[in-house]
Amino acid sequence: MVRPGEIEHGQVIADKAESVWNWASPAGRQRAARRGELIIKAAGLKPGMRILEIGCGTGLFTRAFAATGCHVDAIDVSPDLLAHTASKEIPGDVLFRLDDAEALSYEDDTFDAVVGSSILHHLDVNKSLSEMFRVLKPGGQIAFAEPNMMNPQIVMQRKIPFLRRLAGESPEEIAFVRWSLMKQITNSRFESVSIVPFDFLHPFTPKLLIGLVKVFGATAEHLPFMREIAGSLIISASKPVHAGQAAAVTSYESITCE
Repeated sequence: MVRPGEIEHGQVIADKAESVWNWASPAGRQRAARRGELIIKAAGLKPGMRILEIGCGTGLFTRAFAATGCHVDAIDVSPDLLAHTASKEIPGDVLFRLDDAEALSYEDDTFDAVVGSSILHHLDVNKSLSEMFRVLKPGGQIAFAEPNMMNPQIVMQRKIPFLRRLAGESPEEIAFVRWSLMKQITNSRFESVSIVPFDFLHPFTPKLLIGLVKVFGATAEHLPFMREIAGSLIISASKPVHAGQAAAVTSYESITCE
């Protein structure tokens, strides 16, 4: 089961979640738009696919996923967040549902893709990966964007309690080092695993400087060592088409963050 602290956190932030998560500022909105595009690309979303969005939160990314023409089952463990989200008008075929990513209520082989933004770091990763593998159809894809533990700000937020509270983080959330996360995903029987650092645009970037920071970030994302401290990771992997099939070669660089 998802940890109780996450449900309590959702109750506390429900009416201000996008501000707490830094999506509400001008730079934050641009970060969210790009993040949604990268998840869609990594998951290979196409019209007619049935997809599961884990941790739909405020529905910000649900809107982007539904715009692809996919049938979206959008779940969250927080009834308070879902109450706010379900009241919004999101065009497309979307079903909002209270569900637990660590013990999904769906049948095996249900979805073409499982996606989410900033959700895996709230979960027991191994349990949630096992459930995603189960509900994916053979050949199905997962795609997520998650915080990068190599980023200096994220390290400080996770290690210093005052900064953690100031950032509005839940008590249990973590961040990922991509090499160790790669092992977890591979050990969960996924193949073609790709984890790529991206995002140097800070949500508090002044509006007048956003363009300049984006140019810097586009360069930094392609520089060895420098890219390792980017703020986020774009993660993708697929379920083998045939049960028992050997995992394909994994890669840290498969996705181009354009």
